[in-house]
Amino acid sequence: MSTLSVFLDVPAAQKLEGSLLKAYKLDNCSKKMFLAYKVCMTQEGQPWVSFVVHKIRRQIAQDPSLNYEYLPVMGMKSFIQASLGLLFGKHSQVIVENRAGGVHTVGDSGAFQLGAQFLKTWRGDSQIVYVISSQVEQHGLIFQDMGFIVFEFSFWDSEQLCMDPNILFNLVKGAPDGCIFVIGNIDYCKLTQSQWTKLMATMKKKRIFPFFDIPYQGLSTGDLEEDTRFLQYFVSEGFEFFCSQSLSKSFGIYDEGVGILAVVALNNQLLLCVLSQLMNFALALWLNPPTSGARIITSILCNPALYETWKLSLKEVAENIMLIKEKFKEKLRLLGTPGSWDHITNQNGTHGYLGLNFQQVEYLVKKKHIYVPRNGRINFTCINASNIDYITQSINEAIIFTNGSGG
Repeated sequence: MSTLSVFLDVPAAQKLEGSLLKAYKLDNCSKKMFLAYKVCMTQEGQPWVSFVVHKIRRQIAQDPSLNYEYLPVMGMKSFIQASLGLLFGKHSQVIVENRAGGVHTVGDSGAFQLGAQFLKTWRGDSQIVYVISSQVEQHGLIFQDMGFIVFEFSFWDSEQLCMDPNILFNLVKGAPDGCIFVIGNIDYCKLTQSQWTKLMATMKKKRIFPFFDIPYQGLSTGDLEEDTRFLQYFVSEGFEFFCSQSLSKSFGIYDEGVGILAVVALNNQLLLCVLSQLMNFALALWLNPPTSGARIITSILCNPALYETWKLSLKEVAENIMLIKEKFKEKLRLLGTPGSWDHITNQNGTHGYLGLNFQQVEYLVKKKHIYVPRNGRINFTCINASNIDYITQSINEAIIFTNGSGG
């Protein structure tokens, strides 16, 4: 006698691997290339790993004194302290006043899961979340799953080919009081001091709760302090906020989902209450965070010599990215490619927009086997000396062809 399955009505979910990457893997063309990897790549086309990470991995593997017991629910205390020092500066106002703390999480998705769970429970009146970044983020799905009403926006203005801070200003101005703003890569907008003052004044007036995302500190400008300087503005204005700090990309340990959910409160007593509630949620979500990545990062951040070596490696990566962008723009100029390409070098970080329309992107994928996301946002570290000529010539061809066909 057959038994009906309880899973009979469960459909197959869409595969997690993106359709773009799937199409790339199925492509047999020898010239094919994929420009949408999430990780930072070397000039040899391999995932970048900071030199000091290799060194520490070997030391850890050979250290017989290490204890491999489960971590506490809050995570590795030394890792949290080192991460907060990196985020705010060791002598920051919030560190000195002991009103910044954190929970060791399973990468940035873990930080958002934890933060969303807390806000759903303890800010039940705040049902609306605005997610705004330089791209469409996955964080919106986490808040949606928690029952929030989510609106997603990008800083990128595809008409003007720039990051437009007015998009954020207008959203804040029109948002309902008491809502939540999840903000990623806000440093890309390059706000002036007066713009920061205006933004924070409106947010404070409307009681908007900020939830920041720092996915790759140091790889944006090459300066660790500069990449998080905006946090000091919010601290000085008395804001309370959450901040997801993912450290996987900054160290090149992509297979180690490691980060923290940082919390800034008005005083230590409030901070301890928030952390105690977050600990309960972490207990239900993952019980104990992973150790390996946190151990590597802590060893580097707490050793002055290794820390300086790591900082230098970040600066070199950031400088190489800017060099690639300069060469990229210059090659397009020499080809006589229609349009201005200043937006290429005006963007910070590993990823940026090419400024192509859908038809031009489609031409690159179908005719030239260059796999670019539909929005034209690529990983510039995927471009190197061996492929830059083919990519720029293909872009020039795509633009001329689509212009000629009325695209």
